Amino acid sequence: MADRNKSIKLAVVGGGPGGYGAAFLAADLGMQVTLIDPEKNPGGECLYRGCIPSKALLHVAKVSNDAAEAKEWGVSFSKPRFNAKKIRGWKDDVVEKLTGGLGELARLRKVEHIRGTAKFKNGTTLIISKNDGSTDSMSYDKIILATGSEPAVIPNLDIDLPNLLNSTTALDLESIPKSMLVIGGGYIGLELGTVYATLGTKVSVVEMTPSLLPGVDKDMVSVLSKRLKGMFESIMLNTTVSEMKEQKNGIKASFEGKGAEKKAGIYEKVLMAVGRKPRSEDLGLESTQVEVDDKGFIKVDETRRTNDPNIYAIGDVAGEPMLAHKATHEGRVAAEAIAGHDIIYEPRAIPAVVFTDPEIAWCGLTQTEAKDKGIDVKIVKFPWAASGRALTLGRNDGLTKLVVDPDSERILGVGIAGSGAGELIAEGVLAVEMAATVTDVGMSIHPHPTLSETVMEAADLFHSQSTHYWRPKRKS
Repeated sequence: MADRNKSIKLAVVGGGPGGYGAAFLAADLGMQVTLIDPEKNPGGECLYRGCIPSKALLHVAKVSNDAAEAKEWGVSFSKPRFNAKKIRGWKDDVVEKLTGGLGELARLRKVEHIRGTAKFKNGTTLIISKNDGSTDSMSYDKIILATGSEPAVIPNLDIDLPNLLNSTTALDLESIPKSMLVIGGGYIGLELGTVYATLGTKVSVVEMTPSLLPGVDKDMVSVLSKRLKGMFESIMLNTTVSEMKEQKNGIKASFEGKGAEKKAGIYEKVLMAVGRKPRSEDLGLESTQVEVDDKGFIKVDETRRTNDPNIYAIGDVAGEPMLAHKATHEGRVAAEAIAGHDIIYEPRAIPAVVFTDPEIAWCGLTQTEAKDKGIDVKIVKFPWAASGRALTLGRNDGLTKLVVDPDSERILGVGIAGSGAGELIAEGVLAVEMAATVTDVGMSIHPHPTLSETVMEAADLFHSQSTHYWRPKRKS
């Protein structure tokens, strides 16, 4: 099989999880692979400026919060002192180790890494602008676009202010501001807001919708909201920022809406975290047959191929959800499709995780989606107050819920809110992908005492047979 693919020259544009995932598998399948990305090593936004550095900082925050809560258990620590330079150095060291490892994996697989950016001359030819200032025109049999996404901005607030941060610059942690306004109550805003609040910043969040984490099931969000209300200075819902002006001591922001606690406030820093947008501009797509939708996403089929038969697109640039693991899976599908394998992209469950404290994670069909689509489901919820392991951790502020088909008893979706939910959701993904029923999960013996038991007990609860939680059986 690998010998048959040796004649295929493949270019992958973009070195993120989707790009290097596609490049590495394509090389394993025997193709001649060139990876085009400006960074020293593969990694992309996720490793350099997103997932990995933010989770490193969130871990620092969690350690600090755990130490503070230990007083309730009879263990006292002195008040933590934060050294922004050392924290930043540790975060950067994590990034360097991971990206350096990917560089070595690329070398071992004989993936050619060209540092630069690429633009289409036609459907098979790229004009590559290298970091050293030179330019080359190179042709390939197939091309995979994995250019990712970039921070979005609010048009009327798209202004150049030195104290205005985005999701990338906020990770630099140049200093710890006394106050910060976070514009956007989505996962990026709440994760970074959590980091800065733990480090001592007075954080205020403004969100234009009626709830934090728009689109996420309300019972999941409520678990997190209770904790954030004690952590953040204020949370303003149904509110927008109408104007920002640079002041001597920060940025003056004016508010409008039902939830506006005040007409204006001055903040040392403002973080705009209103989502991300696909990087599909300035790629020369007009010189190809590739089509882009009105949101800037590249249109692809089930193999991730575009309207141009030689060009594929994966990851953030190819549509929602904008998640690294989704990009990696798409990249592997594209590589296999190019190799001639019979494969399509058809996941039943793509997990999403909000890495706050507590974490929120879900996969498959959500309760909100079921209601919006008119799908008949049965919801079962197991509260972590009934979990022995949650109590030993001092973290009974959690919830595990299953979205179940009432007739087949198949698990259609899973939602978890609580400490470590991001790790637990993998079992939910497997259950949905394998079309497991509540009986399948309930009969699978889970270790005790663990948080994973909450998934088993939620499944048992479908038949009102949970060992550690009781509710009366519903009349059929």
